[in-house]
Amino acid sequence: MRDSRYGHYDTEQICLNGHVINWRATSLPQHNQKYCAECGRPTISACTNCNAPIRGYYHVSGVAGYFYNYNMPSYCHECGKPYPWTVASLEAARELAGELKKLTAEEQEQLKETFPDLVANTPRTVVAETRFKRFMKKAGPEAYDGMKAILTNVVSEAVRKSLFG
Repeated sequence: MRDSRYGHYDTEQICLNGHVINWRATSLPQHNQKYCAECGRPTISACTNCNAPIRGYYHVSGVAGYFYNYNMPSYCHECGKPYPWTVASLEAARELAGELKKLTAEEQEQLKETFPDLVANTPRTVVAETRFKRFMKKAGPEAYDGMKAILTNVVSEAVRKSLFG
């Protein structure tokens, strides 16, 4: 929704794997792409569930050169459903957790249960961070590096700093 007194969001274009194509897709459409140059997947600029535009750059009225502190969204601001890249990251993290042979089957399941609370900022996020760190210490640096690669773009900035420095 536009409120001309303060500013408005542009629309963002992101591929299904979460590569940002254009965070100013409405105001700079010449940079839009049908497919991602990094992975070849189709791009979207609206929620696949409710069709709400994906929020991109925030234009501040009367301010030139406004600095944009970008955080790629994991969930739709309109319907609350996860974006395709969030779903893909959670599935990949769960799959990797099942491959961590230094963890027992029970620990693998407990690790899998932490992922939703790492991606969404909930009262259980701190608990999930604590468990994640414990399991990664036991699983080893290769597991940690894999989880970092999978989760970095879908966790909040605070979780990213807590888990990955």
